[in-house]
Amino acid sequence: MRSTNNQSLKASAMLIALALLTLSPARAQMFGALTPPNIPLTFGMTPEQASVALGVALLYVRGRPGDELLLAVPNVKGATLAYRSDGLYLQFRHGRLSGWKGDWGTIRP
Repeated sequence: MRSTNNQSLKASAMLIALALLTLSPARAQMFGALTPPNIPLTFGMTPEQASVALGVALLYVRGRPGDELLLAVPNVKGATLAYRSDGLYLQFRHGRLSGWKGDWGTIRP
């Protein structure tokens, strides 16, 4: 009888430890970093906000600071099998997003 209680106590302790590991804040942050944010791209965003919304870094194309054209290139897994490398051009005026255009015609080898 005593060994049964001891085994059930050990099993309960293992289940609690496993539950704490799967629900820890560090694990939650790890999964939060892997999933893309559900933030829509909207007019008036700053370049940093647009970068977070798209989930990629923005590349400088041209323009003065604050009034520039930036490019967001998607991070496509298996890029060697993809025939298209579509980018999204973002126009910023006075540091705020004023428009965007997808470049659907660019095909790079």
